[in-house]
Amino acid sequence: MKVEVAVIGAGTAGLAAYREAAKHTDSVVLIEGGPHGTTCARVGCMPSKLLIAAADAAHEVKKADEFGVRATVASIDGRDVMQRVRSERDRFVGFVLEGVDNIPEHHKLRGYAQFIDGNRLQVNEQIIEADRIVIATGSSPAVPKPLQAAGDRLIINDNVFDWQDLPESVAVFGAGVIGLELGQALARLGVRTKLFSIGGFVGPLTDPEVKASALAALQDDFYFDPDARTEVRQDGDQVIVRYQRDEEWHEEAFDYLLAATGRKPNLDKLNLSAAGIELDDKGMPAYDADTLQIGKLPIFLAGDVNNDRPLLHEAADEGVIAGRNAISYPLVQGQPRRTPISVVFSDPQIMMVGKTYAQIIDEDVAIGQVSFANQGRSRVMLVNQGMLRVYGDRHTGKLIGAEMAGPSAEHIAHLLSWAIQQGQTVEQLLRMPFYHPVIEEGVRTALRDLAQALKN
Repeated sequence: MKVEVAVIGAGTAGLAAYREAAKHTDSVVLIEGGPHGTTCARVGCMPSKLLIAAADAAHEVKKADEFGVRATVASIDGRDVMQRVRSERDRFVGFVLEGVDNIPEHHKLRGYAQFIDGNRLQVNEQIIEADRIVIATGSSPAVPKPLQAAGDRLIINDNVFDWQDLPESVAVFGAGVIGLELGQALARLGVRTKLFSIGGFVGPLTDPEVKASALAALQDDFYFDPDARTEVRQDGDQVIVRYQRDEEWHEEAFDYLLAATGRKPNLDKLNLSAAGIELDDKGMPAYDADTLQIGKLPIFLAGDVNNDRPLLHEAADEGVIAGRNAISYPLVQGQPRRTPISVVFSDPQIMMVGKTYAQIIDEDVAIGQVSFANQGRSRVMLVNQGMLRVYGDRHTGKLIGAEMAGPSAEHIAHLLSWAIQQGQTVEQLLRMPFYHPVIEEGVRTALRDLAQALKN
């Protein structure tokens, strides 16, 4: 088979790259060896939010007593919880599969691709000669060797969403997005859960003040050690976790060890060396983050596989960029990117927009903040925890970034990211309307604090 463009991987980035290329040529093929359905729909964003929604419902019943509402104690049916997670997950996957089914058959090829040289791929017994190639093979869970001592009691997030019932106990390792979300959700659904991590990580947060606020709130809800010392071993149908707490060692048995310790790009089976692609000490090729081109080759790297912005909307954008540049090669160009935005659906929610604290710490910036402990609407709703910190450029007065742990962070993240992308100054934002009483009044408080800091 000879084509103008070959796209390897039919996830979010791959489908976007294929659609972009297919606008301009019929000489395109989409290659996929694994299950269709995208990581987000099958084992990521959507099933995790389904589990969190069930956990939130159980938590609201438990919290009702604080309002003087004597609710019946939540009785959690693990089978029903997981039945809804699986059925709705399958529904979301079905939407993606419908899109794949609508792709012309002569544009699709089932099988895993390997490079033979810079413009030839082998898929099963077939050779594909492609003028340009987009690699969009996604990522997979990375499990550190010490955790593999858990044997067949070791699971990843993919396994959770196929459960028929909730287990009695789970030890979660890793406090990134997946670990925080699933760990807290399982704990709220009555699963005996402990979350262990190393390095003091609390999701993706880099601001020490916000991180400390988030950690305090999360630890008040369930067991979470962000800098744990642990040992793991399997004992029959359980995993034994030995951990240190208060300078004493404890042992506890769990049904499963859930490894949420990050993801690695799916590059190792592509035989990249045959295409003349050199890898660094982390196993990554050098590529242009704006154009997504690998060196000067007619090969582009899009989505989670480039290990840059592993988020669905970013993968979709990168797929479009890669597909467009694959069509226009050798004329390639970067495309304007949206303001970075990320959200963790824990409670309190966590968000980061624009530049992070780690990125602005050495710049000439001012910082404003607000605690939600006594913020009016938050206190009324008993969600008064967490903190928002906003960052402003001293030279322009513009808002450039923010980190937050607190109520409605998913919505506040959008408001602030839109403001940053539009180049709004802090003074312009303070002239915007704020209703009373709403959680967004906390944003105004933080902006007022930032405006004062910019004057100093």
